[in-house]
Amino acid sequence: MSPPVPPHPSTAERIAGLLADPPAEPALTGGYLDLLGPRAAPAPTIAQQVMQSTLLPQIYERVWRPVAFNLAKGWPAGPGTAAEHALAREWLGLAQPGDVRKPAATVLDVACGPGNVTRALAAGVAENGLVVGLDAAAGMLARAAADSAGTGIGYVRGDAVGLPFQDASFDAVCCFGALYLFDDPWAAVDSMVRVLKPGGRLVVLTTRRPALPVSRASSAIFGALAGVRMFGDHEVTAALADRGLTGIEHRRYPFLQLAAGRRP
Repeated sequence: MSPPVPPHPSTAERIAGLLADPPAEPALTGGYLDLLGPRAAPAPTIAQQVMQSTLLPQIYERVWRPVAFNLAKGWPAGPGTAAEHALAREWLGLAQPGDVRKPAATVLDVACGPGNVTRALAAGVAENGLVVGLDAAAGMLARAAADSAGTGIGYVRGDAVGLPFQDASFDAVCCFGALYLFDDPWAAVDSMVRVLKPGGRLVVLTTRRPALPVSRASSAIFGALAGVRMFGDHEVTAALADRGLTGIEHRRYPFLQLAAGRRP
């Protein structure tokens, strides 16, 4: 891994301008804005401990995520990573990498990990747009900052459930592969909707509980042991609708699902 690259001053300033309570002296060590510091709460579950380990950032993008997620999407019949990213850009109202015109959107990637999805979203945003990746794991963010370049992308270490941003500050919000790890996923959804601008779009990729007779009981046991929640087919879409989002879209895969909506 190459040395971390500090965020471009203009990018750091733009991110600070989105914060509800910007720090007087921003901590920019490691190539990202750190709002948690050394006293961040320890990860309480096995799954969260794995996500904050030092090994996972090294293998996440090339091994862990493509293998685990593509199998969960029904590989080889299900969509691969590139198709997943293209659909995320489409549902968020962004452009595709080869498009001539791209929106100058402000985009948030919640629980961004090493920034693989963050960079994919940035490929659909104009140069004067801004894509912010947020995560609580310092190791993940260090990897993300080292692998990202450009003035329109930056990272924040912060609470993914209680997002540190102002109300209605993002045109689009994405949360891929994390909602099932949160102790209170619906509080996280509340926070994502809160930071969306009117007309803004939210896309969530999370787990799906198969419709099998024993799946509910086995999912509950697995979730209790590992800290991974399996969502039913209508839980996430209903949560978006209950929070006023419209134009709900939904795609189901064997063990994953995509849900999206627009804030009126």
